[in-house]
Amino acid sequence: MSLPPLVEPADELTIDEVRRYSRHLIIPEVGMAGQKRLKNSKVLVIGAGGLGSPALLYLAAAGVGTLGIVEFDTVDESNLQRQIIHGQSDVGKSKAQSAKESILEANPYTNVVLHETRLDNDNVFEIFEQYDLIVDGTDNFATRYLVNDAAVLLGKPYVWGSIYRFDGQVSVFWAENGPCYRCLYPEPPPPGMVPSCAEGGVLGVLCASVGAAQVTEAIKLLTGIGDPSLGRLNIYEALDLNWRALKVRKDPNCAICGENPTVTGLIDYDSFCGAITEEAADAAAGATISVKQLSEWIKLKDNGEKDFVLVDVREPNEYEINKIPGSVLIPKDQFLTGVALEKLPQDKQLVFHCKSGVRSAEVLAIAKGAGFSDAVHVGGGVVAWVDQIDPSQPSY
Repeated sequence: MSLPPLVEPADELTIDEVRRYSRHLIIPEVGMAGQKRLKNSKVLVIGAGGLGSPALLYLAAAGVGTLGIVEFDTVDESNLQRQIIHGQSDVGKSKAQSAKESILEANPYTNVVLHETRLDNDNVFEIFEQYDLIVDGTDNFATRYLVNDAAVLLGKPYVWGSIYRFDGQVSVFWAENGPCYRCLYPEPPPPGMVPSCAEGGVLGVLCASVGAAQVTEAIKLLTGIGDPSLGRLNIYEALDLNWRALKVRKDPNCAICGENPTVTGLIDYDSFCGAITEEAADAAAGATISVKQLSEWIKLKDNGEKDFVLVDVREPNEYEINKIPGSVLIPKDQFLTGVALEKLPQDKQLVFHCKSGVRSAEVLAIAKGAGFSDAVHVGGGVVAWVDQIDPSQPSY
């Protein structure tokens, strides 16, 4: 459905701005009024990563007057495959600062406001209140539910996007005029069920396709043109080069925007989404070793003083990038189906590891439930191993 413009027009465009935005100005649906609205707009982008990179650059190029960036991370070399707002010389630099430099190079007329902090319950209202529209480029469920709930409670619209491997999703959520994120996803998936991009990967150019779609929705909302994707979930499949749309209806029983809301304020989102299941947390308690301890165990094993089986529960493509010496690969999904349990020796201690320790904790719970009571897992996983024990291997 069409909506009125979110922002009133600025008083005027300068001669230089008219030259810069001339290709917008000659579009009848945008014109001078639409460009003035963009100039007067204040848009907050959460994250200067895969989705935030193209979103920030295109919002700036379009003439959005004020761009806020919420970002606390630094640039890593593994980011550069998809986070095009950063370059090689930015590695190790604040992502927020790096993004600001690129934005001002793209459009010096944009006012860039940095919020170099992790978005949380203590700061989300104060930050959101400064902006007309939110563009959500986050990659974890706890922050997504925080963004949604804060936007609903403040009456703010926001554009949401999600990416994984070759697929992406885009929608607009605005509880005052349609559904919110909880209407679509009332509950987060079980911990460990949905791999992150860090675990499953993402085609770099997918970020451009989805991020650009988010900016298109933002421009439509700000200027009042077109039909925003409120009540539509747009699904992009890169390998088929196909967009399809699903209707999303406002849920009258929604926990926060329904007729009788049960969520009337911010909650503990980490607990709500859970980093790992309670079973995994219980299994890992007292059964977690460090990479330094594992290194000592490996030396003892080489000397015949200790015997154990080191099991890598990542995916085969991850195993090809780096590995802990002596490990055998049995992916997590084989534990979920029970196939892996037949491969495990009954007479040796099992040591599980993954990339960071989340998947291995889940597998540890399965193994203990199957009777492998002395099994342990490696806290920090192969990331900690490369960082602390063997920096000669590549990270990812």
